[in-house]
Amino acid sequence: MELDTAIEPPWPEGEWEALATRVAEAAARIAPELAPARLQASVLFTSDAEVQQLNHEWRQRDKPTNVLSFPMLERAHLLVLAEDGPPELIGDIALAQETCAREAAERGIALADHAAHLIVHGLLHLAGHDHEESEAAAMAMETLETKALVMLGLPDPYQRGK
Repeated sequence: MELDTAIEPPWPEGEWEALATRVAEAAARIAPELAPARLQASVLFTSDAEVQQLNHEWRQRDKPTNVLSFPMLERAHLLVLAEDGPPELIGDIALAQETCAREAAERGIALADHAAHLIVHGLLHLAGHDHEESEAAAMAMETLETKALVMLGLPDPYQRGK
């Protein structure tokens, strides 16, 4: 998958583009539908204000959230997508810095580690996974997220069994 990454203030200096690329590679290993090289996605590291505006415009929720995903393909189409062919835009992800930083601090983890989790989460949404469908769908999505994060050397964010 090819990523178009944009980093805007107030995100601090860092290796955000490289992080997004590593996360996308791990996500493709646990969700093969994300593996075709012809897939394209954008990842926007931005402010709470920008995410709040997007959330209000597209979801009618006038508040910031940690990550938003905007899928462009139906899961059924993605699952039968040929390896060869023209580029396919799978969708867009936006991360809100202040919310991400606050949540990372509350959990006692690095901002980059929390951002990695949220990028995996967002990519799985772009692949058609939806934790709001049912408890079983939520558990399946959390399991995939955990597998990708373990590949990145990060702990289970859900702390199951602890």
